Amino acid sequence: MNRQPAVAGTFYPANRQQLHQMLDQYLMDAETGSKVPKAIIAPHAGYIYSGPVAATAYVRLKKAHDLITRVVIIGPSHRVSFSGLAVSKAQSFITPLGPITVDREAVETIARLPFVDYLEQAHTYEHSLEVHLPFLQEMLDDFKIVPIVAGDASPEQVSQVIDALWGGDETLIVISSDLSHYHDYATAKRLDKATSAAIENLQYEQLAVDSACGKVPVSGLLKLAREKSLTIKTIDLRNSGDTAGDKSRVVGYGAYVIE
Repeated sequence: MNRQPAVAGTFYPANRQQLHQMLDQYLMDAETGSKVPKAIIAPHAGYIYSGPVAATAYVRLKKAHDLITRVVIIGPSHRVSFSGLAVSKAQSFITPLGPITVDREAVETIARLPFVDYLEQAHTYEHSLEVHLPFLQEMLDDFKIVPIVAGDASPEQVSQVIDALWGGDETLIVISSDLSHYHDYATAKRLDKATSAAIENLQYEQLAVDSACGKVPVSGLLKLAREKSLTIKTIDLRNSGDTAGDKSRVVGYGAYVIE
């Protein structure tokens, strides 16, 4: 069983060549950081809106294109309500750039946890993981993914899963989240700046339900970062009013790294 793309042609081009060119342009425009991140938080909207922001995180994987062989990716559920975390029985996730193999062994390991279940309907139409996959394909050589959709889960549950899969230099953690939704430009900038400060201070308890749609997976990463005495920094903070939308009703996007 393979998981087919759900938002190719809407969130990003379904044509392989067009997709490749679009990613190339975003990555070329983004500044490369000196260090390869261990974990990133990046947005998951349509590429014209959030692609330039996501690229600032993904371009930093350049030096590790042949080192990172496993990517744990956790995003929020937009369509299905459930408790805990959802994994899939899919062997691979398909994008216009080709299939990505799922690390079945890792999936089976976390599926033993009482709050992790197989739930295909959480994955079938979910875009929060899918939009990251072409970026990963563009930046990395040969890698497997551990795709996880977060439902109503606690920071403790999410951090437990991330910790179990933390690994070494071969493993990258990707947390998928946008920031504030549908405020005017000035309000969004103020709210997202406060959210970014909470993220940098690892104060996941201060994140409101509407401060980030990926609040659940973000909180889990921040909890673990605090326990491991890691630091997280903001590398980009914009909104759809900066990229491809009008300024009356915007969605916020941030890119963050743990190096």
